[in-house]
Amino acid sequence: MPIYEYVCKDCQKEFESLRSMSQADAHIACVACGGDNTRRKPSVCYSESSGKALADSSSSSCGSCSGGNCSGCGH
Repeated sequence: MPIYEYVCKDCQKEFESLRSMSQADAHIACVACGGDNTRRKPSVCYSESSGKALADSSSSSCGSCSGGNCSGCGH
């Protein structure tokens, strides 16, 4: 189950809740004040790669390595 982030518009408390996807936008009371004026926040995701492009791995070479194995592009 995903963790969703919420904010209370009354007391400005930000909190998280583990809920099913079907309940993501369902009513949830504020954990601090118990108020009903809560909204789901947009979630931010961080990801990192080693720098290699994996989307087009069908290509066997680039213009700089001419089909050989070079450390510059990973081919």
